[in-house]
Amino acid sequence: MSNHANGSRTDRCAITGREWTRRQLVNLETVRPTLVERMRRDYPDLAPDALVSRQELQRFRGLYVEELLRDESGEISDLERRVAESLATHDTLSENVEAEFEEKRTFGEIVSDHLASFGGSWVFIISFLVMLGVWMAYNAARGSDTFDPYPFILLNLVLSCLAALQAPIIMMSQKRQEAKDRARSLNDYQVNLKAELEIRHLHEKLDHLISKQWQRLAEIQQLQLEIMQDRRR
Repeated sequence: MSNHANGSRTDRCAITGREWTRRQLVNLETVRPTLVERMRRDYPDLAPDALVSRQELQRFRGLYVEELLRDESGEISDLERRVAESLATHDTLSENVEAEFEEKRTFGEIVSDHLASFGGSWVFIISFLVMLGVWMAYNAARGSDTFDPYPFILLNLVLSCLAALQAPIIMMSQKRQEAKDRARSLNDYQVNLKAELEIRHLHEKLDHLISKQWQRLAEIQQLQLEIMQDRRR
């Protein structure tokens, strides 16, 4: 153990041998056993109370999660590797998918979204029915002296062209919505996987700490019994 000029206490990492302040070192007794076992696979001579830097602890935590995912699924994807890295570095994975898609929309995509939204509304249906009624009423009242006499061939042509244009516009909007839903589901999967792993690690750490606490309480109780027996003698 050594002291810096500012008086902060330092010690060496049992893995790298580098000096760190005590705040940046972690005692292996407080680390969950599964992670300690993973560390001892590479460094079998680690003492039970060895001090390890937080940097090395994060690195082994990422390796442990990657191996855990590989054992469960057979292979690890880039998505799962990103989750493992986020666990090691404590980064957040949640993203605002809506905002990301809004920023990347082109002018044509904006127009298609608005047209698809308008085409699926009651405003469009009612206004379209009113236009059809006015069109047919006007041409029926004028008889043969009009631009589209009965049986309204020009109206049929307009309706066919409208349907032919409306279908691909709606498909463009639906395609973007599917891509947005796919990105949202991938983001949800990452967040849920990370939460599941975090909860699993938290349970392991709590069980380890509770076991250590009971062990220490048993040792204290044993010492108290020995002291009482010595006093009686």
